[in-house]
Amino acid sequence: MSGAALSVRDAGWRAGQGETILHPVSFDLAAGQVLGLAGANGAGKSTLLRLLYRFHRPSTGAVFLDGVDIWKMSARSAARKVAAVLQEQPTDFALSVGEIVALGRRPHGTGFSGNGDRDAEVVESSLDRMGLLPLASRSFGTLSGGERQRVMVARALAQEPELLILDEPTNHLDIRHQLEIVALISSLNITIVTSLHDLNLAGRVCDRALLLHRGRAVAFGVPEDVLTPDHIEKAYSVKARLEQFASSDQPHLTFHL
Repeated sequence: MSGAALSVRDAGWRAGQGETILHPVSFDLAAGQVLGLAGANGAGKSTLLRLLYRFHRPSTGAVFLDGVDIWKMSARSAARKVAAVLQEQPTDFALSVGEIVALGRRPHGTGFSGNGDRDAEVVESSLDRMGLLPLASRSFGTLSGGERQRVMVARALAQEPELLILDEPTNHLDIRHQLEIVALISSLNITIVTSLHDLNLAGRVCDRALLLHRGRAVAFGVPEDVLTPDHIEKAYSVKARLEQFASSDQPHLTFHL
């Protein structure tokens, strides 16, 4: 897998003629970089993600991958380039874990058909990467919430995307599997955009951060310049303080009202 350069130009969205949910925002992300989206509930994070994985067409502006407007690609071409792991999970619990992950190959023209050793190899590798090989034959409906989350990440990896969208990827996960997801994000050679509630985690794993407040960008840049006490107070209406602990070489954010 290899990443695509992401360029967002004045992209905004509103529902029909109603209220603007996301005001125009612009930023560039180099191929292979990780962008963390942060902001309070209702800040516009999920709306921006929906623009990036082509669920919503921007009301203003455009989203480009390697210089190409994603809405000028065919749906299949876009699905080969962009994969999303959302908080909503499949409801067809009768499928096995292996079958769910194999769905990631559908944009490449195979899906359940099982044509080609290449697809089987990719599916097996994705299952292995997420520690799911022992569960491959299990019904998806029998899994815990954390296990289901890992299956959805494996399905996205099987898609072999150039841009991976992760909406709160550590939700439902215990501490061990949260750390595994963090390690995965750090190891993948693709471009990643992820929303994160944990600002300290965002500071550790992201190359760039975008802080949103009520549908507007507060700051974009390297995490240490974006996730500052002043910016956090504006975005979350809480006080923040940077503290240095002897056990860590990175400052740690703490919060209070």
